[in-house]
Amino acid sequence: MILKMVITPLSKYQIAETKTFEKVKNKIDKKLYLKIKNFVYPQLRENPFYGTNIKKLKDNLEGYYRYRIGNYRLFYLIEDDKLIIAVVDFKHRQQAYD
Repeated sequence: MILKMVITPLSKYQIAETKTFEKVKNKIDKKLYLKIKNFVYPQLRENPFYGTNIKKLKDNLEGYYRYRIGNYRLFYLIEDDKLIIAVVDFKHRQQAYD
């Protein structure tokens, strides 16, 4: 049997939730977490760099990205060489940048 490997030009990233996010996740409204899991994560897997709700952060948060979900912000790092998105934190926008 001969197998043919097909390589797609777009890389698929894996999502990794940090311990910090795991603690926050338990406090998030279940409907909101389902929105993150079913809508946000698939978008990030396809392209974690660009989108209407994605912003690269600056200054003391350099290297981080944020995804806007209504009044909340999901913060993540991208390990491009490993194709991993590390979800770091989730905060209300009023406390997000303190």
